[in-house]
This record gives sequence, structure tokens and C-alpha cells, in this order.
Amino acid sequence: MQTESAFIAIADRVLAAIGAALDDAIAQGDSDADWSIHEGILTLDCDDAGKVIVNRHVPNREIWVAAKSGGFHFRADGGLWRDTRSGTELASALAAIVAAQAGLVLALPILRAD
Repeated sequence: MQTESAFIAIADRVLAAIGAALDDAIAQGDSDADWSIHEGILTLDCDDAGKVIVNRHVPNREIWVAAKSGGFHFRADGGLWRDTRSGTELASALAAIVAAQAGLVLALPILRAD
């Protein structure tokens, strides 16, 4: 397990990559969705469809996602962030969640956990 500071740096890189992909998706779509990052918490406001929240969970060294479809925990596994229940990789899971909830096509790179 990496140190707290190393985990925070990696998680912040992941959140920044998600934010950049959200910028692209919002610019290309006709959604009024908006997002922000504050202290390790990325919030996507999907207007009437609620929010998708992605945050770093430092004690467990995980990235957590909360959406209408449920709560998901992603742990570093083989250099990638994988759902602790299904094994799904974070980028593909988040793209599906955002498409279902916000109607945005999210083109994410592979989100590395190392």
C-alpha cells in the first residue's frame, strides 16, 4: 500500500483526468451539467438527474463513486482502479454511470493507479 501522500497525488491525477473528460463531454453535448473539484471531491451536477460524486477515500486508499445507481469502491489492482465487487475498471464504470445519469458521452483514458 502506498503512502498517504502518494495516494493523494495519484487520486488527484485521476480526478483531474475525469474533469478534463467531463469538460470535453459537456462541450460536445447539449447538457447543462456542470462539475467541480474541491478537496479531493469531484461533483458532477446533472441538473434534475441529481449528482455523481467521485472522491478519494484516503483511509482505505480507494476512489469512491456515488450515483443514483449506487455506491462503488475502486481499489488499486494491477495498476488500475477496479471495483471491489465486480472488478470493473473505473474509467468504463464511470463512463456508463455518467451516460445513464447525465446523458453525457464520457471518453476517459485508462485511469492508472500507479
